Amino acid sequence: MQVSGNLLVWLLVIPFVVSLLAFWARTLGAGARRFLEAVHLIGITLLLVLTLWVIKLVLINGSLLALSGWFYADKLAAVFVLVIGLMGFLNGLYSIGYMRHDLVTGEVDRKGLSTYYGFFHLFLFTMIFTVLSNNIALMWVGVEATTLGSAFLVGLYGHKSSLEAAWKYVLICSVGVAFALYGTILVYSNSFSVVQNAHDSMLWTEIVKHARLLDPMVMKLAFVFILIGFGTKAGLFPMHAWLPDAHSEAPSPVSSLLSGVLLKCALFAIIRYYIVVGKAIGSAFPSTLLLIFGVLSIAFAAFFIFSQRDIKRMLAYSSVENVGIIATGLGLGGPLGIFAALFHAINHSIAKSLMFCTSGNILIKYGTRDLDVIKGMLKVAPFTAFLLGSGALAVAGSPPFNVFISELLTVTAGLNSGYLWLMILCLLFLLVVFAAFLRLIGEAVFGSPPENVTRGDVSFITILPIFLLFILMFGLGVYIPSPLSDLLKGAADIVLSGL
Repeated sequence: MQVSGNLLVWLLVIPFVVSLLAFWARTLGAGARRFLEAVHLIGITLLLVLTLWVIKLVLINGSLLALSGWFYADKLAAVFVLVIGLMGFLNGLYSIGYMRHDLVTGEVDRKGLSTYYGFFHLFLFTMIFTVLSNNIALMWVGVEATTLGSAFLVGLYGHKSSLEAAWKYVLICSVGVAFALYGTILVYSNSFSVVQNAHDSMLWTEIVKHARLLDPMVMKLAFVFILIGFGTKAGLFPMHAWLPDAHSEAPSPVSSLLSGVLLKCALFAIIRYYIVVGKAIGSAFPSTLLLIFGVLSIAFAAFFIFSQRDIKRMLAYSSVENVGIIATGLGLGGPLGIFAALFHAINHSIAKSLMFCTSGNILIKYGTRDLDVIKGMLKVAPFTAFLLGSGALAVAGSPPFNVFISELLTVTAGLNSGYLWLMILCLLFLLVVFAAFLRLIGEAVFGSPPENVTRGDVSFITILPIFLLFILMFGLGVYIPSPLSDLLKGAADIVLSGL
């Protein structure tokens, strides 16, 4: 059953309007900071409320449509809306304390603060726009717009390294997403030859209805372009080259959004086409490609994680590894594999947001991202040390945290599908990752801190959001609430309906 989707429009309007207000606030002079923080807090709170409301309606009604079908939310889209809304709120909350510190230390001025909050909400808008787009051309536009919305955040500080990372991000992702445009055009032309209606041929809901009538060879070629194009934005190996620089140079809450949310939006676009192609030609071809890219991403990232001495670059390569795990779960297919992939998308967003925000607290205390300097956190900032240790164990796939559950489900799905040796290989790579994060805990948490580091934890406002992330990370490791379980099962059913 489909009902009016006016809420979808409001979900798009709120972050866009808040973004405009934030840009305008630079004209307010000395009162800009308080105005920016107030508008920002209202914006992220409304975003979270609307997100939960939309998910509730999707669970009740099955789907929502808006603006003549151009925007659409089913249970699959709702999973990713949940990630954007929840992580947008928690990272937005963390941003208040983090940017106050940057303002005090002179890293940004009032205009820079306006730029940060303006592009923060514009970035949220572009990601929501992407996952709600039923029109495949608009979906492509949304993914491309996320680059423009976040590139200014990557280069916010204006340092040579951050500007270089921003340009690298723009160039590589723009070239990559151009491939996705070719795939989009191929799908549209193929769909138009069947549907014979220009408007309907652009709508994913119509394309998937007629998928079995589409030309198999064209759809194979289209999926290759889609996987290369959106895979670049998702950070799949070997299209990931922009990711370590952009994630490490951006402000920590932006790194958190890039890793925890943006990569999932690109994966969402791949999943939409995966459903169509699976219905058109069967699941063997797209599943094989996803397995290849997924396992290669895990393998490549594992050794780079182990060799990093910059904590944020280490976390960035961990994102490549976890995107590989999601792609592997999708490639394995079946109810368990798809469920595991979608659940891992949520789990990774929570755990990686916790880790990037914690790295922000470390940067505030130590003034560096160098793991050769970051020592003795237990003596310097014990609560931050506890959160870092918990997050590192979670990202490494240790129980009782949420990432362990979705990784276990992925391996179980692989064993059930007969991929014994492939799963053993993946487990060996994950063991390397575990060793890397165990070393991180041993070096950063314990030992003697540098003499110039003052004792005492960071401010409450930069601890609270991370603690809330910890509760989510631990809670989902021991219990999956029934509404979330129903949402994930429903989303998995949508993917499986095409396969």
